[in-house]
Amino acid sequence: MQDLILEPMPATRKKLRLSVRVISSKTSFRGPVFTVMTDEVEEPGNVRARRDVIRHSGSIVILPLDDSGRMPRVLLERQYRYAADRRMWELPAGRVDPGERDLAAAKRELVEETGYTASRWQKALFFYVSPGFLDESMTVYLARGLKKGMAQPEDDERIAVRFFPLKQAVRMAMTGKIVDAKTIASLLWIEKKLHRT
Repeated sequence: MQDLILEPMPATRKKLRLSVRVISSKTSFRGPVFTVMTDEVEEPGNVRARRDVIRHSGSIVILPLDDSGRMPRVLLERQYRYAADRRMWELPAGRVDPGERDLAAAKRELVEETGYTASRWQKALFFYVSPGFLDESMTVYLARGLKKGMAQPEDDERIAVRFFPLKQAVRMAMTGKIVDAKTIASLLWIEKKLHRT
């Protein structure tokens, strides 16, 4: 069956440069996931500043929705996050590899982390994670028509997956049981969208 893509959002990952003059730029750190650049710049309004920026290839987020029953359910995963030092409920997500299209990355990550595939994909949201010092953007895809398969996690991933009624997942976000920003934004988006239709 061919994938169906609905209602593409106009936002893209293309970066429009305003009148910024880069006076100097050096790589302060290069790792497998991101690079840190230290730039001396002159920004719009004649603001001259040093900016340490984390450069990242971008990420995708998948909002797997099972709306085949009476009440919609969302597939969440729970995994340990070292930086936060806690196990967190969140949506499947991952980095976009260099040269990879966002939708291809979303399909790859959904299978790898959950084992599920989807027959219908819709671009939902686009946002910057923390634009004060990080250029990472996230594109959220709504995935429907889910079909269970075998997960293929990476060696360092220990992921448990579970369906939650959408109302319960939103309640978890509103009461601090879900503290992951991409998941909170996506859950509130789908709740609003479903109540509009």
